[in-house]
Amino acid sequence: MKKLIVLAALALSPVFSAQEMVTKPVQSYQTAQYQAKRKAFVENLLSKMTLDEKIGQLNLPTSGDFTTGQAQSSDIGKKVEQGLVGGLFNIKGAEKIKAVQKVAIEKSRLKIPLIFGMDVIHGYETTFPIPLGLAASWDMNLVQQSARIAAKEASSDGINWTFSPMVDISREPRWGRVSEGSGEDPYLGSEVSKNMVYGYQGKDLSAGNTILACVKHFALYGAGEAGRDYNTVDMSHVRMFNEYFPPYKAAVDAGVASVMASFNEVDGVPATGNRWLQTDVLRKMWNFKGFVVTDYTGINEMTEHGMGDLQQVSALALKAGIDMDMVGEGFLTTLKKSLDEGKVTQAEIDMAARRILEAKYDLGLFDDPYRYGDAKLAAKEVYNMENRNVARSAAAQSMVLLKNENQVLPLKKSGTVAVIGPLVNNSLNMAGTWSVATKHAASVSLMQGLQANYGKEVKFLSAKGANIDYDAKLEDIYAAHGKKTDRDSRSKEQLLKEAVDIANKADVIVLAIGESAEMSGESSSRTEITIPQSQVDLLNELKKTGKPIAMVLYTGRPLALTNVKDTPDAILNAWFAGSEAGNAISDVLFGKVNPSGKLPMTFPRSLGQVPIYYNAKNTGRPLSQDKVDKCVYERFRSNYMDECNTPLYPFGYGLSYSKFTYSDMSVSNPNPKGNQTIQASVTITNSGSYDGAEVVQLYIRDMVGSITRPVKELKGFQKIFLKKGESKKVTFDITPESLKFYNGELKFDWEPGEFDIMIGTNSDDVKHSKINWTK
Repeated sequence: MKKLIVLAALALSPVFSAQEMVTKPVQSYQTAQYQAKRKAFVENLLSKMTLDEKIGQLNLPTSGDFTTGQAQSSDIGKKVEQGLVGGLFNIKGAEKIKAVQKVAIEKSRLKIPLIFGMDVIHGYETTFPIPLGLAASWDMNLVQQSARIAAKEASSDGINWTFSPMVDISREPRWGRVSEGSGEDPYLGSEVSKNMVYGYQGKDLSAGNTILACVKHFALYGAGEAGRDYNTVDMSHVRMFNEYFPPYKAAVDAGVASVMASFNEVDGVPATGNRWLQTDVLRKMWNFKGFVVTDYTGINEMTEHGMGDLQQVSALALKAGIDMDMVGEGFLTTLKKSLDEGKVTQAEIDMAARRILEAKYDLGLFDDPYRYGDAKLAAKEVYNMENRNVARSAAAQSMVLLKNENQVLPLKKSGTVAVIGPLVNNSLNMAGTWSVATKHAASVSLMQGLQANYGKEVKFLSAKGANIDYDAKLEDIYAAHGKKTDRDSRSKEQLLKEAVDIANKADVIVLAIGESAEMSGESSSRTEITIPQSQVDLLNELKKTGKPIAMVLYTGRPLALTNVKDTPDAILNAWFAGSEAGNAISDVLFGKVNPSGKLPMTFPRSLGQVPIYYNAKNTGRPLSQDKVDKCVYERFRSNYMDECNTPLYPFGYGLSYSKFTYSDMSVSNPNPKGNQTIQASVTITNSGSYDGAEVVQLYIRDMVGSITRPVKELKGFQKIFLKKGESKKVTFDITPESLKFYNGELKFDWEPGEFDIMIGTNSDDVKHSKINWTK
């Protein structure tokens, strides 16, 4: 499968050299000699530990933040001293972390060091685009680099474990946590997953500037019913293995050190207590060797699922294969009693403790418990200009140009531009959700970015124009985690008048609308995925001025844009772009960067189409393609009376300021046999007026299978850079490995027959070639 990926051209962004990039799991702890040494050390330590100390290793409380002087006197400090804590999370700062570690090393009986975790999801203080946006870059080099920078920053500040990557496949835009994942596709999701692991963990976990990765949420968390967070999931095993499991397995194959259990149930048993999931699949089928941690109070929450009291569910979790209990302290308070009553075994407790100790050994903490966290190093590593420049480049490459009529973009570097919208002067919302360590006040707002980069050439006028929502109570809910939306107390009419007056003085309007940062993310499910009416009214009012409108869309999820897509002349989906958002958006608006992002998730026409995704199955009564294309309704066919079957913007879609022309496809051998490798090729020409990058996408359809097969599946992509007028032949190697799937017996294999090979600029716009592959 590796042959099907070509990384972005180096001209697109600052990237690592080939020698610095990690392309396979090469951690030193994989050698037999290392494992033997680790085993001897850990077994010796276990032999010295009391039962309480072993159970203490399984306890992961959150400390909250405190001053260094409180480390020993706090309740957490006392538990650390007693050996009742295995790790902590949510402490920030090298000196604070060192103070707590000092308690473990100097006060506890066996001097076992702690691990320190944090939700480093899309960067540390230097914050990259939200993961859904980063996936839209389709640049795996950049994805890995973002994780490498996050690891270097976090580790210098004392963190040695991150609860990332989140790799849940989701076809449900109502679910706010799509912002944290890589979208709807198992292949793209798997590529992002393994490269995030490589970036965090590097080649040596004990290097001091790498951190433990934690793939989450295992498993199926993105398929919750009704798009509601923490909700029930029920699906067939065939679908699990073919569509939802691949990104988790990719992380395991990449050597991920830890796995986080999901909140949802699987086959009627919550994932936190599901032995089939955590032991049979994860450890026996996939050979995972690391440790499994619960999500926040995941064990305790099984009581609400109806699985028993705290003692019962704690025993259930341990026996399922859970090693560490996040926050709930069910292990700490009940396992000793369960052992006495024969509900768990000593071997099960020992195994969980062993896995935690092995992770600490891999981090080098027994050699030097203070190797992570150096205030002087952090001052140099964290939020430095080099990292910010990479974040700026990544943000620009993540943006997706959805529309550009009359070449309104890029903007001219002259004249007057009206910059209007509820967040144009708001720095706090630029990083998006799950930006725990971000310096939000220092993030670059859109107006700041425009003024700093083009203020000498262009006159910028700004107005708010509207609040995020007409409903003040709802907007207050949106302004979570300190990300204020700066609600304006003026009336709707006053806000609109100011915006129109500003617009009338300008040559062009930049209208930044959409969601605020916490309208997507955890516990941010929405029953409507449209732009709030207050902002739609602003757009419609500005349209009356007759001025060209370039709409910048802030969003953490696919939105239904049917009611607004025809109004602006251009639409640039900026997601939530991170620390350097304003600078990056400015770079794209004025053409310093030619947008090259492609959608990692389908945008529906309306909520009624959800779930909608490109790699669906056919029905026995499909609508003919010509009627699909023309949006013609036909009774007794699989379609809607009141809506087209097609999405508003398909998976893989994204425009450029330039134009890329595809030749017809050629296939080296239309009748391959056995384990042969064939090549599928097209020639791409930049026939536009700008240099730019294009993501060339390979899809395959298995025309006849022992189980029903998707209408197409992504099997490879190449991101290429072409100067204007330049052409390049793009070739994909295809082998039987590309054709494999899990059949009805869950056997991973390929079946001979006819295949439709497709190459194109998005999942809907492709060239076709049929082949017949025999065994």
